[in-house]
Amino acid sequence: MPSAARHTPRFASTLAQSDAALAAGLPRLRDCVRWVTSEFHLAGLYYGHGTDSAWDEAVALTLGALHLPWDVDPAVLDATLLPVERARIVALARKRITRREPLAYLLGEAFFAGLAFNVDERVLIPRSPIAELIEDGFSAFFGDEPPARVLDLCTGSGCIGIATAQYLPTCEVTLTDLSREALAVAKENITRHDVGDRVRAVEADVFDGLAGQRFELIVANPPYVDAWDLATMPAEFRHEPALALGAGRDGLDIVRRMLREARGYLTDDGWLIVEVGNSDRHLEAAFPDVPFMWLEFERGGQGVFALSAAELDARAASFA
Repeated sequence: MPSAARHTPRFASTLAQSDAALAAGLPRLRDCVRWVTSEFHLAGLYYGHGTDSAWDEAVALTLGALHLPWDVDPAVLDATLLPVERARIVALARKRITRREPLAYLLGEAFFAGLAFNVDERVLIPRSPIAELIEDGFSAFFGDEPPARVLDLCTGSGCIGIATAQYLPTCEVTLTDLSREALAVAKENITRHDVGDRVRAVEADVFDGLAGQRFELIVANPPYVDAWDLATMPAEFRHEPALALGAGRDGLDIVRRMLREARGYLTDDGWLIVEVGNSDRHLEAAFPDVPFMWLEFERGGQGVFALSAAELDARAASFA
């Protein structure tokens, strides 16, 4: 995890004014976006939950506060806002700055693979580069025959498995998580996307509770943050559930178990795809003889590997 940027602002924040006074001076949407951007710059916030700059975060906040889509006509920037709308934007910006709370939690919604998902502090905020694989239908691994059964381990909000079901309308998906609170959010998202006929949520500790089941694809974004990153991460990440972040000294406690047990739940032509983020270096050091296929992404991201069922068979002794 990168550290939050620090700087000494040359100008004073306007947040000392009352919300009412601030809102009165921001008549148009354009004014609100500009003001929020300035305040975010002054506050030295960290962006790592779907945006990467003060401007992008300000746009996301203002559009989200007004329930407007990301692809709204830019002409709306010149719209004059109602007092209640301006007040909502100012209040959200103040919370974002003073609490260092991720914007997705303040809005109750995050986007993943082009789809909207309910999120709150019971689950991680969706941001995995695995979204690109989903949008491409995992075609690099399955070609013209998409996987019939998919397992999304450590599902959290359910975003990976539910998005997979949306992009692959013939597949059946099982979502698992150890956290009942996370599964409650995942079930909300199953309902939101109307995929309950093909997606089910199961309480399970990794593979526990799945005996006898086989999947063509097992995909996971498990806890993988190592002890150092967990101790030094920016304040925004501390709002996320610790259970979904840390996984031991090197971040691989759960991934090691996945590598040991996954083959028993894969079909013979199946694939295991797992995100380990910054702990990729620990994984290669722990298993130097394993030919992990490290995936590349057009929109950025690192630390996602793929292993076939055949490779898991061949390296079973390494994972024992």
